[in-house]
Amino acid sequence: MELILFDVLNGLLLGVFYALMALGLSLILGLNRVINFAHGGFLALAGYLAYSLLPYLGFAGVLIVAPLLAALLGVLVERVLIRPLYGRDPLFSLLLTFGLVLVMQDLIRTIWGAQGLPLQTPAFLQSALSQTYFFITGYRVLILVIAVAFALGLLAFLRYTRVGLRILAGASDLDTVSALGVSIYQLRALSFAAGIFLAGVAGVLAAGWQGLSPQMGDSLIMPSFVAIIVGGVGSLLGSLLGGLLIGVASGITSAFYPQASELVIYVIMAVVLAIRPRGLLGKESIFG
Repeated sequence: MELILFDVLNGLLLGVFYALMALGLSLILGLNRVINFAHGGFLALAGYLAYSLLPYLGFAGVLIVAPLLAALLGVLVERVLIRPLYGRDPLFSLLLTFGLVLVMQDLIRTIWGAQGLPLQTPAFLQSALSQTYFFITGYRVLILVIAVAFALGLLAFLRYTRVGLRILAGASDLDTVSALGVSIYQLRALSFAAGIFLAGVAGVLAAGWQGLSPQMGDSLIMPSFVAIIVGGVGSLLGSLLGGLLIGVASGITSAFYPQASELVIYVIMAVVLAIRPRGLLGKESIFG
């Protein structure tokens, strides 16, 4: 039973990272119409920035500053590289971001080296909260709490602020929003930055859990896209649900048949698409 709970908790933590990544990807896809394959690169970059800034800011500080720096870089990338591709075939932006993640990985290797690095977390978070369930540590609980807080914060921002409502409206009908005098370029820059910020948060948290490597985002990017498809393209709640679902399913599968822990993610996607092609919460509008 303890082994099963251990695998379920690991699956839940993976699901949290999938959900954070999927939320950011869905936000960018909805308004910017960009399939951002560089999302994993920004995740890794935020983790390495946290590693460099940790001696000066502490863990709490890098948890905010590192994702913000990654988001600022995201704004620059959106302005210089992605903005000229708006209105063109999405394949162009897909190829651009695919090449960009390779550049980012090489940049990380050049600056920090190709070997893995540990990101130290506060000592009091590393101890177990229960003698029986030794795998439930303070840091793992912190990951869940922070991820839920940021996810709910994003949803609240989009639903209850003027800028957030404009982003939702722009994702549904960008031409009408532009005709009302709203700067769609500013909205798209903000949307891209918000998506990268969530990836950065996931990167810092994942680095504290599993350490740093230049390719750390590669193992998260495809399941994150699967989470979007399972939850429903265009639905932020669906992306959140899809990420948690495939993460927990992977964790449970690894307890009984570890070889199929990755395969089950794609089996779930196939089953959902066969039963409900638009995903669990997918709607005709961009955001649900």
